[in-house]
Amino acid sequence: MEAKTLGSTTPKKPVLSVSARKIKDNAADWHNLILKWETLNDGGFATANNIANMKISLLSKDKIELETSSLVSDENAGKICPEYNRELEMLCEELQVTLDSLTKIQMKMEKLSSTTRGVCELENYHYGEERKRPLLFHTWPTARFYEVSCQLSNMYRWELRLKRTIVEELAHSTDRDLTLSYLSMWLHQPYLESHSRLLLESMLLETGHRAL
Repeated sequence: MEAKTLGSTTPKKPVLSVSARKIKDNAADWHNLILKWETLNDGGFATANNIANMKISLLSKDKIELETSSLVSDENAGKICPEYNRELEMLCEELQVTLDSLTKIQMKMEKLSSTTRGVCELENYHYGEERKRPLLFHTWPTARFYEVSCQLSNMYRWELRLKRTIVEELAHSTDRDLTLSYLSMWLHQPYLESHSRLLLESMLLETGHRAL
């Protein structure tokens, strides 16, 4: 009777190993960081769109003035330009804040890849050249988690570099088409390849965050 009572305390599901728990936590962190990135990207696009509209409006105004040869007087220019510059500067500062937040997220992504590599190195230490290693979850070997983390990290690293260029150049662009191109690149994030979402969902599925 006593043995039966003790046996009833055994958990129905096996307790995850330290390595498996770390991998599972990392997968959840990947999901949360990407959600935060997408929210910041949407907010950054709204800001970049305002900057682009102001630039295009100014470029169009300058073109009309050149065609009609009716330049704004120095007095009126003194009233309009400072106000425009202050607003543009505020928008640029807002976009820079967004970029800084994206940078912090990307750094955390790099850290996730680093910790996953640590799990792989620990496994290599324990199992050496052995081919048959116990799987932490369903079908992926531990090295696959590191591979996926690296692929995602690389995508977001390059995307961050592109966004940094956009932030530096958008407010200084004097070409309408180039301004619109910057805006389009911010929105569509060309370095985040189409299979990035599949990589994330596969990792969540493998670690049990998504139901099989």
